[in-house]
Amino acid sequence: MSFDLEAIRSQYPALALTDNGTRRIYFDNPAGTQVPVCVAAAVADCLMTKSANLGGYFGSSLDADRVVQSARDAMADFLNAPEPDEIVFGQNMTTITLHLSRSIGRLFRAGDEIILSQMDHDANVWPWVLLARDLELEIRWLPFSKDTFEFDLAALDNLITDRTRLLCVGGASNLTGTLNDVKTICAKARAAGALSFIDGVQSAPHVATDVQDLGCDFFVCSSYKFFGPHQGILWGRREVLEQLEPYKVRPAPAELPWCFETGTQSHEGLAGIVAVVDYFALIGQSMAQEHLAGWAQFSGQRQQVHAAMDLLLDYENTLTNHLIDGLTGIDGLTVQGITEKSAMDRRVPTVSFTHETIASATIAAALAKQNIFVWSGHNYALEAAKSLGIYETGGVVRVGPVHYNSIAEIDGLLEALPALLSG
Repeated sequence: MSFDLEAIRSQYPALALTDNGTRRIYFDNPAGTQVPVCVAAAVADCLMTKSANLGGYFGSSLDADRVVQSARDAMADFLNAPEPDEIVFGQNMTTITLHLSRSIGRLFRAGDEIILSQMDHDANVWPWVLLARDLELEIRWLPFSKDTFEFDLAALDNLITDRTRLLCVGGASNLTGTLNDVKTICAKARAAGALSFIDGVQSAPHVATDVQDLGCDFFVCSSYKFFGPHQGILWGRREVLEQLEPYKVRPAPAELPWCFETGTQSHEGLAGIVAVVDYFALIGQSMAQEHLAGWAQFSGQRQQVHAAMDLLLDYENTLTNHLIDGLTGIDGLTVQGITEKSAMDRRVPTVSFTHETIASATIAAALAKQNIFVWSGHNYALEAAKSLGIYETGGVVRVGPVHYNSIAEIDGLLEALPALLSG
């Protein structure tokens, strides 16, 4: 069985919602996706039947223990982590990064250097800038090309010095959609004796993730970007996590991963994570048979999930190509990202554009009146917007299709834009 869009869409109640008789079209997915029924059901079940704190001897507490462990197991499969105890949960990626940066910073001394990317979301920029300010560290910036929207990794070679201690970069840009060569970047950091911290919030929803193959030290993502609940997830390499001093209250466990999880977690959110990984595994079983062989080194759910991600990316690529083809044919409009056919494998479906005379916010508001949901602005990618010279002019219109979107929905956007822009 190949990809079945109708079977997928039937699992998302939100896709059937209407406003004044007009069905909603969700292209706001880079900021947060809709959830399938199975995720909502798992969250509700946890709240109604497993509501307790951890570590008790009674039934509901034991159930909650199992939910948390199942979530670690699920995310270890999703990321191909060596062991579940390397999975740390938190409120969101930003909160986890701000929190862990304090522990990582204790490894550094004044004058040490951190390399940051001018392409990244501010959640993988400003926590490190604040750390550098507090510890008298030096920040070095990795630029990207305004023509190709990609890094020149030769520039990275010139940035790395014997004082480089940490390199932070995104798996994919939440503004331009560029999919970065994280494996090569991490290899360069490792060769220099530096740690690597990868923001996978925009790559994990689209690209099968294997943290062992990437060679990174930390990988962070958020499940509400891949059809789950609002939850942040960090994978950290055990030998690195064990070097860190956790910032925690005294009664909290000293063992991994508990020592890095501040306070009681959202158990219902973790139940939703189990459900969304199960959702991917079911797609792998039922629709992605031809992709299973590509992950023959894995078995069971881990193999099914990774095969599913390959299948879904194949479908999303058809959406991306159709969207970009349509956008590039509209007068006055510029796609702020990769458009070359030969480079489409180096981007995710997040597609941003600007218009030469009409502000991005004006376009987004007009599309919202037609129930087409998009975002506008810098989308927290401040350095990227500044590099592209669009920060002061209102940023971009961002369109982010995912695997539950259709060609027909993209056509609806492409049909709406010319009339809107000429008016």
